Amino acid sequence: MPLASTLSATVEGIRARIVRVEANVGPGLPGMHIVGLADAAVKESRERIRTACRNSSLPWPKTKAMVSLSPAHLPKAGSQFDLPIALAVMGSLDPRAQRALSRTFFVGELALDGSLRPVPEVLPMLLAAQELLVQEGGIDRIVVPRANEHQAQLVSRGDIVLADSLAQVWAWLVGEEVLEVASVGAPSIEQGRQPDFADIAGQGPERRIMEVAAAGAHHMLMIGPPGSGKSMLAERLPSILPAMDVEEMVTSTAIHAAAGIAGGELIAHRPFIAPDPSLSKAQLIGGGSGIPRPGAVSQAHNGVLFLDEASEIASATLDALRIPLEKGEVRLRRSNRDVIFPADFQLILAMNPCPCGKPANRCRCSGAQRARYARSISGPLRDRLDIVCRTSLDNAVLNPNGAESSTAIAQRVAEARDRAAHRWRTCEEHTNGALTNARVPGPWLRRYFPAEDSAMMFLSSMLARGEVSQRGIDRILKLSWTLADLTGAQCPHLGHVAEAVDLRDDQTLLSARQEASA
Repeated sequence: MPLASTLSATVEGIRARIVRVEANVGPGLPGMHIVGLADAAVKESRERIRTACRNSSLPWPKTKAMVSLSPAHLPKAGSQFDLPIALAVMGSLDPRAQRALSRTFFVGELALDGSLRPVPEVLPMLLAAQELLVQEGGIDRIVVPRANEHQAQLVSRGDIVLADSLAQVWAWLVGEEVLEVASVGAPSIEQGRQPDFADIAGQGPERRIMEVAAAGAHHMLMIGPPGSGKSMLAERLPSILPAMDVEEMVTSTAIHAAAGIAGGELIAHRPFIAPDPSLSKAQLIGGGSGIPRPGAVSQAHNGVLFLDEASEIASATLDALRIPLEKGEVRLRRSNRDVIFPADFQLILAMNPCPCGKPANRCRCSGAQRARYARSISGPLRDRLDIVCRTSLDNAVLNPNGAESSTAIAQRVAEARDRAAHRWRTCEEHTNGALTNARVPGPWLRRYFPAEDSAMMFLSSMLARGEVSQRGIDRILKLSWTLADLTGAQCPHLGHVAEAVDLRDDQTLLSARQEASA
């Protein structure tokens, strides 16, 4: 029977959907026809596939070949269908390959000489394929291009094999060759040099605040004149965050591949995403026509999103951050289906204190001008930021001699996070799996993990005077627990809470708004 089928996948968001590739060769004019809601890249592959087969000296039908991609209602996109389509068509001519074809999952782009090129979004496809391995009547093997070896190693359980060319895969299908099995375990990654806190001269208070933010995964607003080190401090934050585990590498690599910025490489370090202030809401959150792409908030998943010149970003664009900050994901509606991108990131906003950007003793801006300048950061967004860090030119020195390195700071951060993780693991059913202080639900934290009595009385008096909101109390408590973890204390005391209140102080924004309304 001139009919063969195999399996591949297409990607929606960062999740893959299994696609069955069926090929039938029958009477009719020579040519290949592809049906099943394929996009232009898939349809244009017909000539590439035929040329690759001929240049590899492999059989190709001289009559009509019909290829069906099912489920038919699901949009199919990507060059990963080249290899399974070619094999299905050739398999319909050779019964020896048909059983192996039906029990194998294939992805791979074909070059004209028949060699296999890497697939950018291969990780979600491999994860979807591995679910088939454990199903009854599923698959036995997964075949990927050798150029995707590093990604395969991340998820391999000894069931992924590597191939260099179409001819090699065909020889394996008919039992004439053996393919190499991808090794199991995370590949060794060359540690490129990251920006280091040892390069920063002075800035002692600011360095301390960055350490607190890293220890608790707290969102932060930085306010200071140009040249006071806001960008330099922010881009060094990933260097003191804990190293990524394999699951985080897989997710971040899949997101960057979906966004088209991975470059075929593994994301082995915490992402640092710093888009231009002119970005649109779609660039920040994600979207686009057809298959949506992840925005900056998803690209920064497991890492840091740095929005410099926040006062130059449209207020509506910044307010779009509120749901991702609360939910940790972005949900986009497309054609009666939801596309979900994870967005668990640490937000760092930076802005000048006023339009002129000069230090306070030389600034001539009015209160109204400063208020308008800070208007893009709305009250609800400000309430979701745990720390306000004021940078200045006063703490700068000429040389960074003796400055503490990121390695030393990262050690203290790791110890503080370990204390927090040990504490929250004992009550994961109430914390929604959160292991950092900033992600623990505030009302639950206030009820079951308060600070010492004197500290809670201090917070109650602030709340009674209207100096802080209920949500603000929750943020202060989270910060207090981070400060306690950094010092090894069993519970936050009055000193921790007072320091947390000081770290959340936003009198710069408040005074500007009060002057404007006066």
